[in-house]
Amino acid sequence: MPKTILITGSTDGIGLATAKVLVAQGHTVLLHGRNPAKLAEAEKALSALPGAGRIESHVADLSRLAAVESLATAVAERHTTLDVLINNAGIFHTPDTRTPDGLDVRFAVNTLAPYRLTQRLLPLLGTAGRVVNLSSAAQAPVDVNALAGRGQLADMAAYAQSKLALTMWSRQMALALKADGPIIVAVNPGSLLASKMVKEGFGVDGADLGIGADILVRAALSDEFATATGLYFDNDSHQFASPHPDALDPRKSQDVMRAIEATLAAMAQ
Repeated sequence: MPKTILITGSTDGIGLATAKVLVAQGHTVLLHGRNPAKLAEAEKALSALPGAGRIESHVADLSRLAAVESLATAVAERHTTLDVLINNAGIFHTPDTRTPDGLDVRFAVNTLAPYRLTQRLLPLLGTAGRVVNLSSAAQAPVDVNALAGRGQLADMAAYAQSKLALTMWSRQMALALKADGPIIVAVNPGSLLASKMVKEGFGVDGADLGIGADILVRAALSDEFATATGLYFDNDSHQFASPHPDALDPRKSQDVMRAIEATLAAMAQ
């Protein structure tokens, strides 16, 4: 049965590769990007695929909380249910590391935006939906002050901390919702795949994007993830695995959850 699937950051890289697979399978795919021209180009290309499912596009700059809220509202206005949310959008290297709200853009886009978007879309996802969060093999202890916009971090430190924070809230939200919410799983799609992020951040071509697209499609649809809520899948080892130890530490996880909520509350004022 065709599913309705929202993929953030789906104008290039793993997001676009995943969208191609899902559209070709006949699913309704909600594309997202911050660049209207790139979004239109992606929609045109995907619409030409044989057997393409319905495609819908949404423009939003996920570094801004207001835009995240607007995206959630737009999706809810057009759909009563959402089968899968793939929080794929992410930032590693950028010349401008601060958002207009004063946050490190890596925490804003990689951690806070998917958290708020998931919260807002929970009513559409219900108990049968799935949330697939793009984590990374790069995970580092989270400086909650940096998460809140206090202090400056180097690219790798900000990225690795933001991805651990994402992995932490994935597990904590899943534990809190239990059977009353969707499956929430964090996935490392594979290290150094051939995405724009990898090319710009590491200066290497990277491995086949299909590696990442395949695991995201499986996480979104396959039975192997049907009971995976709160877990972390490491596609480098091709199995469910333990994330960074901090993600399994209740005290550290709650510290990060409080920092996320406090930062979002401050941004909403």
